[in-house]
Amino acid sequence: MSQFTEYKVVHIVEGGCGTLLLGSSGLPLQRLEAELNQYAQDGWQVVFQVIEKKRYMLFWQREAVIVTLGR
Repeated sequence: MSQFTEYKVVHIVEGGCGTLLLGSSGLPLQRLEAELNQYAQDGWQVVFQVIEKKRYMLFWQREAVIVTLGR
């Protein structure tokens, strides 16, 4: 396993409007892909990722992906 000297944490959340109107909208995969590709061009590599679910405005749940990058 490679040793990283620098880390960055990226937090991407699903949209609030879709959650309110539809009950769930899903993670914005195109945005996630675009951000990860941009970081990869700068030399970052994905080290770890986790998906979290949090309560949103009392009745709904909202997903987010937390990605740890290293270089």
